[in-house]
Amino acid sequence: MAIATTTDDRTAVVGSRWWRPRVPATVGYLAALVIVTSIFSALSDSAQSKVVLHASTNLHNLLQGRVVTLLSSALVIGDVGTAWLIMPLLACLLALAELRFGALHMVRVFLAGHIGATLLVAAGLWVAVEFDWLPASVRWSEDVGISYGAMALIGALLFVVPSRWRIAWGAVWFAGAVAGVLLGQTFTNVGHLVAYCIGSAVGYGMIRTKTPVTRRFTKVELALLGTSMVLAAAMLFG
Repeated sequence: MAIATTTDDRTAVVGSRWWRPRVPATVGYLAALVIVTSIFSALSDSAQSKVVLHASTNLHNLLQGRVVTLLSSALVIGDVGTAWLIMPLLACLLALAELRFGALHMVRVFLAGHIGATLLVAAGLWVAVEFDWLPASVRWSEDVGISYGAMALIGALLFVVPSRWRIAWGAVWFAGAVAGVLLGQTFTNVGHLVAYCIGSAVGYGMIRTKTPVTRRFTKVELALLGTSMVLAAAMLFG
C-alpha cells in the first residue's frame, strides 16, 4: 500500500538534511585545524615553540613512547601565516578526495600517508643518528603539519584521474617529489616522497582490485583538482 507524503513531510525531510555537508570528514578536519590554529596564533612565540615541540613526531617524542604525536602533529601547522594560506588549498584536496573516495577511504589514505611516512622517515633518522651520519640534535627537530597526508592523497588520485592521464600524473608528481628531495635535502622532503609513494600504491591497488571511478570530472571537481595541484607544488618546492 502506497503511503502518501505531503509537502510538509518532504519539506521536513529536506529541512533536516540541508545542513549536512557532502564532505563531512573534510569539514570536520578543517574545523579542527581552524580552532587549533586560532588558539595557537594567540600564544606567545615561546609558547608556540613548546606546543610544536610537544606535538612533533620527532625521534625524541617517538622514542619516549608519545605515539599520540602521530595524530596531534596533523593538527598543528607551525607557521600561523602559512597555516591560513594553506588551509583553503587543503580543503579543496580533501573535498575532492572525499567526493571521489568517500569519507572513510579518504581518511584512511590521509592517515596512511601521514603515519606511514612519519614512521619510515623516523626509522631512517634513527639509523642516521646511530651511525653518526646526522647530528644527534635531529632528535628534537620540529615535525608537524599536514603535508605527508596531503601528498598521499595526491598519489591516490591516480585512481580517479582519467586513464589517459594516469601515467603522466604519476610520473610528474614522482619526479617533483624526487626533485624536492634533491633541492631541499631535508627529511621533510624525503617524507613527501615516501608519502606520495604510499598514496600512489594505494591508488594503484584500488585500480587493480576495483573498477576505477570513470565518472567525468565536473567543473567544480576540475577546479578542486587544479587547486590541489597548486597545493602539491607548494609543498614540494615551497
